[in-house]
Amino acid sequence: MDLKNLRKKIDNVDRKIVEFLNSRAEITKDIARIKTKKGISAYSPDRERDVLNKLNAINSGPLNQKALEAIYREIMSASLSMEKKLKVAYLGPEASFTQLAALKRFGSQVEYIACGSITDVFLEVEKNSADFGVVPIENSIEGAVSHTMDMFVDSELKICAQIILDISHNLLSNYPKNQIFRLYSNPQVFGQCRIWLKENLPEAEKIEVSSTTRAAQEAQKEKNSAAIASLLAGKLYKLKVIASDIEDSLHNITKFFVIGKTEAKQTSNDKTSILFSIKDRVGALYEMLLPFKKYGINLTKIESRPSKKKAWDYYFFVDLEGHKDNRHIKKALSELDSKCKFLKVLGSYPAGE
Repeated sequence: MDLKNLRKKIDNVDRKIVEFLNSRAEITKDIARIKTKKGISAYSPDRERDVLNKLNAINSGPLNQKALEAIYREIMSASLSMEKKLKVAYLGPEASFTQLAALKRFGSQVEYIACGSITDVFLEVEKNSADFGVVPIENSIEGAVSHTMDMFVDSELKICAQIILDISHNLLSNYPKNQIFRLYSNPQVFGQCRIWLKENLPEAEKIEVSSTTRAAQEAQKEKNSAAIASLLAGKLYKLKVIASDIEDSLHNITKFFVIGKTEAKQTSNDKTSILFSIKDRVGALYEMLLPFKKYGINLTKIESRPSKKKAWDYYFFVDLEGHKDNRHIKKALSELDSKCKFLKVLGSYPAGE
């Protein structure tokens, strides 16, 4: 077939796609009315994961899984906006990696609130100024984000979902590399690009700022300066990409949590996060972990943090496979609760990302 006829075929397919999307939207409006009557949250991470899993199961290509999910993220984002105009707080400013993570999960059709700190993200959700919040929790190179972990100790918010984001760092400037004498970025980002910086900009002064977006702002207005930031930040602040993908590891991944007041229902593949404190005695931590071994529950992470209330007193953060409503996990948590000083279930959420 010639180009003209092929384009006609695409036009016909597009017409059908629009018809089906609007049919889907009408059903979404009916669902919204039922959810409103029953007081059910508009955002259901368990249902979202279920939809994406079903789509991937029936997808025979040539669209790959990543492309298909990106398309449906926006479809689901539009559906959410029809149910309720969601407000999502994130660690800003605009063009931060946390905003990129929020966009990946919620799409473009929700209202975003940039916050100056992780504490502010929690506060926006706690006082109902935002429906959900997005905060970083762990980087595959630099490790856990301690501020986020500490906030969970006193906050009643729950982890509703996780977001996995591939992090790509870029050298942004309006000057060539040999004219860059000052470099701005977040401390963790400098750590993630240590080898590249040593080989390419060993003499440049490194100035730590609160975020990669702030770094782009400074590089835009200062002579002979550059920032290490996202491509979105470069576009927003009109900086050229001098070098891309300068992170030391190709597997530079950051995990984010979606926090809110609702809990995700059980799916076929879940994770649960808990925190607990123990009595200071020999073998105490070993004893706390025995219930998980007894019931065959796999622990995927354990991290300690000082309680800040008493010297040498610690909280332990644990991620485990499965949902808190699973029978064996319920039994394990019950036994753990009887042994430890303090136990808190931070949330169960879909793990399939």
